[in-house]
Amino acid sequence: MIGPTPLLDFFKRGDVSRDVRLEAAEGTLAPRAYEQLAILILLLEDPDAEIRATAEETLSKIPEEVLKTFLARADVPIDMREFFADRGIFPDEMPEITIDEEEPLLDASSSEDAALLGDENDDRETATQRLAKMSFSERLKAAVKGSREMRTILIRDPNKMISSAVLSSPKLAEPEVEAFAKMANVSEDILRIIASNRAWMKNYGIVHSLTKNPKTPLGMSLNLLSRLNGRDLAQLSVDRNVPESLRIAARKKVVAKQSGKDRV
Repeated sequence: MIGPTPLLDFFKRGDVSRDVRLEAAEGTLAPRAYEQLAILILLLEDPDAEIRATAEETLSKIPEEVLKTFLARADVPIDMREFFADRGIFPDEMPEITIDEEEPLLDASSSEDAALLGDENDDRETATQRLAKMSFSERLKAAVKGSREMRTILIRDPNKMISSAVLSSPKLAEPEVEAFAKMANVSEDILRIIASNRAWMKNYGIVHSLTKNPKTPLGMSLNLLSRLNGRDLAQLSVDRNVPESLRIAARKKVVAKQSGKDRV
């Protein structure tokens, strides 16, 4: 299932420096497949001729069979299929299922990138030391392709593009998303992106964490109350760390459920 596209949104708004646009055009910034393709297509209209040409070259490097398989997904937007149809590339027979998570269609990372980003065995101190030496574009790559420890650090980065890019990482797993949803020191933008991903919101732990997080916008928390079980509602109704109005709303639901049981 194609969910929110944090990185693509920045590119659409034009809030991306030339060096980052060039990285994306080269295929070295490699978010999930749909987002990667959408960014490359967008960069074909970039005002910079080098970026346009580079994006075109990168698209041409994606194997046609890989593209056909991807385009056959039921959740690929019609405009993307039409774009490739104009280039003579059509989807394979349409499948009945969709895929929640996937790797980029092309990752042009170099061995230098791999060395810079470390691996999943890096501890927090090592990841922090690596990140401290990185430029903006390197930290952006780390958000998308770095280790779990790097993602845990960068999800709280003061730069919104970098923190949002963590949520575009193909490596991101739902337990990490649940951990992010619990953090009171992430931006509201991060919590909104998580809440707008239908696949993630099928996970009860993520829903519960967002509802309990005092940083979650109140309207969002109130909307999520109906999805909590009785035990978690009861705990929320006395939780002094959440806004009073949320506690009151939770208490009303607890009383209403109890009254319903009493009538039965």
